[in-house]
Amino acid sequence: MDNHQQQKNLARSSTFADDELELVMELSEKDNLYEKKKKLLEVMGFNIEGKVMIKRTGSAELASSVLEEMLQRARIINSDEVDLYFGGIDSFRSVGLCSPKLELESLHSILSLVEKSTSNGQQIQSEVLQHIRNATIDMIHEFGNHIKEDVKVIDNWNLDNEKCLLQWGANNGVKTRLDVAYIEGAGRGAIAKEDLDVGDIAIEIPVSVIISEDLVCKTSMFPVLEKVDGISSETMLLLWSMKEKHDSNSIYKFYFDSLPKAFNTGLSFGIEAVMTLDGTLLLEEIVQAKEHLRSQYDGLIPSLCKDYPDIFPPEIYTWDEFLWACELWYSNSMKVMFSDGKLRTCLIPIAGFLNHSISPHIMNYGRVDITTDSLKFPLSRPCKTGEQCYLSYGNLSSSHLITFYGFLPKGDNPHDVIPLDIDLSEVDSTEDTCLMSNWSTHMVRGTWLANNHGIFNYGLPPPLLEHLRQARGLTLQSNVQERLEVDLEVLEDLHSTFDAMMQNLSVAEPSDREKFDWDVKLALDFKDLQRRIISSIIS
Repeated sequence: MDNHQQQKNLARSSTFADDELELVMELSEKDNLYEKKKKLLEVMGFNIEGKVMIKRTGSAELASSVLEEMLQRARIINSDEVDLYFGGIDSFRSVGLCSPKLELESLHSILSLVEKSTSNGQQIQSEVLQHIRNATIDMIHEFGNHIKEDVKVIDNWNLDNEKCLLQWGANNGVKTRLDVAYIEGAGRGAIAKEDLDVGDIAIEIPVSVIISEDLVCKTSMFPVLEKVDGISSETMLLLWSMKEKHDSNSIYKFYFDSLPKAFNTGLSFGIEAVMTLDGTLLLEEIVQAKEHLRSQYDGLIPSLCKDYPDIFPPEIYTWDEFLWACELWYSNSMKVMFSDGKLRTCLIPIAGFLNHSISPHIMNYGRVDITTDSLKFPLSRPCKTGEQCYLSYGNLSSSHLITFYGFLPKGDNPHDVIPLDIDLSEVDSTEDTCLMSNWSTHMVRGTWLANNHGIFNYGLPPPLLEHLRQARGLTLQSNVQERLEVDLEVLEDLHSTFDAMMQNLSVAEPSDREKFDWDVKLALDFKDLQRRIISSIIS
């Protein structure tokens, strides 16, 4: 979840001439999608070095023009595989056609570059840079203004343990401008106690209260665990947390007391919920994950309890306790880059109250501030008093969020894709004119997310259509009639494929869902989402 290295690779600046400034938005050659991004930048007419030349003095209109070019570059550089696959050139050129998180990331990469430039004494007088900065901030505010959410706080919900944790945090140096509340439809969440603007620090956590692998090294279990072949630091921490939650003298007692008795993730789905998922890929994902955890438990814990019962008491190290600990770490852990340069998987007390959103308030976190020896959570967009403050857990699909976090995100998740099993050996195109050719995998998502539903596009991903056309011998020299005939074949095949998928999902559903347990309801909601995606493609 750490975006700082990406920002470092993305943005740098240097003086070019007395009356000019050279800004560089660099595409890192270490980027896994470097070739595709490079090709897209070339097609859009941008130099690969990422140089943007601007005058030190100039009007707001000039700044607006420069900002537009920088934003188009930034969208491409910040894109992940899904963004690129479904994007198309028009998406990267137009405001509002990219995913919300990508748009916010792109704006912040520009802001980071400009603020780095203006912090240099020789460049702070640049009028254009100031105009660009102001315009970027305005766009971030406008972005936030389009996101509306009604937050209904349930006042009579017992949050005594959570309040005790907040007080414990304050006593140990935690600074927060957020409060905890129980929100209808979301459970626990973090609410802004005051108006927060871009760059404000919502939470600051001292390293001293972060739960990391260093804690395990100081325990009696470490000499035993370090001799276990292939055991990871994450597994050690998981075993530590199973025991620590029962220690009434633990310094983290208030943290463990604040945690749910059950996390209600897909890993805890009962047999009825699992059966409900029949016909979906989520079924396979959950079954495989549970089988992996069961295998891990059986291969490790019984022998530890047998050989070292004083260190690993059998009554504590049960399967149910193990599953609870797994759900804790899957749903609450964060990757943190410490001042020694090592990336560690950690639990962050109080920060765990932050829920996920596809349009988050906080994105750039995960690196310890060396000067304060703390982890800071700065706002990427404003959050007003009483609003729920959201974090980004990453670019995750709803199936992943259900399996490991236990919820479906609100809004249209651009990463809700359905992978397709297509024989890629039929086509091996390397033509430069085929902008997005040679993808190793193909996929679809809800066509309502597409910006082009016209002829030859249909709201479907361009790489998929291009691949299926080439498989039928269509070339750039083909005339319109030939293209139409091939497209008809392509669409008929797609219709047949997805109609079969829909049939697999079209079993009788109960009319009254309220009588079902949480897991069956969540399974039914996911199935509805899958039907909606497939129905849009069939239509």
